[in-house]
Amino acid sequence: MLIGAMNHPRRDVISEIGWMSRLKLDFIDLTLEPPAAASWLVDVKEIRRALDDAGMAVVGHTAYYVPIASPFEAVRRAAVDELRKCLNIFYEVGARFMNIHPDRNIPMHDRGFVVRRNIESLQELEVDSQQCNVGLMIENLPGDYNSPHQLGELLDPLPFLGLHLDIGHANLIVPHNTTEEILKAYGTRLRHVHLHDNRGGHADLHLPLGAGNIDLPWALRALQRTGYDGTITLEVFSEDRNHFIYSRDLLRRKWDELNTRAAASASAVSGSLDLK
Repeated sequence: MLIGAMNHPRRDVISEIGWMSRLKLDFIDLTLEPPAAASWLVDVKEIRRALDDAGMAVVGHTAYYVPIASPFEAVRRAAVDELRKCLNIFYEVGARFMNIHPDRNIPMHDRGFVVRRNIESLQELEVDSQQCNVGLMIENLPGDYNSPHQLGELLDPLPFLGLHLDIGHANLIVPHNTTEEILKAYGTRLRHVHLHDNRGGHADLHLPLGAGNIDLPWALRALQRTGYDGTITLEVFSEDRNHFIYSRDLLRRKWDELNTRAAASASAVSGSLDLK
């Protein structure tokens, strides 16, 4: 399992890589969005150099408000063009996957229209994704794309599309955290994970792990049952870096403990079968 962090879009990307490297993180969740980290502002070669120097990998992230389902066709095309630029940048810096947030803010149009427009844009981006060998994945969002059924409206008709699971989002505007049921339905499509805490309801607080009501061992067990051992971004939004460090260490410790217990349990079962 690899632990990383997302750069703050108001700050210089190279300085963000710097603090992540000092904390010995495995990767940066590179978000390309204004005001300081937009696709038209970043120095791609400098970012690649900084990542190589730090020995860090990269996962691609895009802004949550790119209007890929806009009813204004010129706006939708512009949104797709922007994501194409992001794909090319992620290819150049060495990312294997780029996330996209489903568009959902379309007044006076029904859900069917919004889903169809999302699918149209994602299908157009598939061509570019294949050409640059950077896979696409969608992130679950509170309220609109936060259950297997809702995510399935995009994942089922688009088999090339991966799942980017945000465990904090899965705890919002739902009767119970939907992490486990999403993974049961689409765990084989899982490509990347965001992890942070909150207290349920509507507030996406991005708290340190353990500061809210998300059951961390339960969530990690759900991930491990799918066989997932990939990238987990800690989206802990605090100016005090100690909150992030605590969350990093807690995540690593709990992940390793669960792995050790699972291995011991498997060994015990194997030994019992041998005795028979």
